[in-house]
Formats: sequence, structure tokens, C-alpha cells
Amino acid sequence: MERWDKYWVGIVLGLIMPAVVGYFYIDTFGLWSTIEMLGLALKQMWCKLLLVSVFPDLAFIFVFYSADMWNVAKGLLIGAFPYLLGSIAFAL
Repeated sequence: MERWDKYWVGIVLGLIMPAVVGYFYIDTFGLWSTIEMLGLALKQMWCKLLLVSVFPDLAFIFVFYSADMWNVAKGLLIGAFPYLLGSIAFAL
């Protein structure tokens, strides 16, 4: 496991995983028509969607910290920051 304990692995996972989770969340609950109908101007919906998509990142941070893979966990946290900042920006 030492081989995978790298910052860049965590950053890549932290950037890709929320996008994939957000896509599957929208697809599973059939929100595509709602997004098209309301447009991109509905800031509250995007704020909540970004927060929901970051939850798996936070769960994996806990898993990697428990497995003593500190660098991957730190990279995941760094990769989650753009989504968290985007959520805060949409909330304002």
C-alpha cells in the first residue's frame, strides 16, 4: 500500500469522485429535466448538489486515515476543496 500513498493519487481521486457521484445522483433521481426546466440560475440546487457529491470524498478521507495512508487522505482533502468552495460560492 505504500506504493499508492501519494498526494497526486488523492488529488486525482478528490477531483474525479465528486463529479462522478454528482452525475450518478442527477441520473438516478431524474433531475435532468428539472435542471433543464429551471436552468443554471437556480443557485440553491447547485449548492446542495455540490455538497452531496463531496460526501464520498469525506468518507474516503476517513477510510484512508484509518489505513494510515496519510498522503492520499491529504490529497483527497485538497481535491475536495474546489467543490466545497463552489458550494459556498453558490450559497452566497
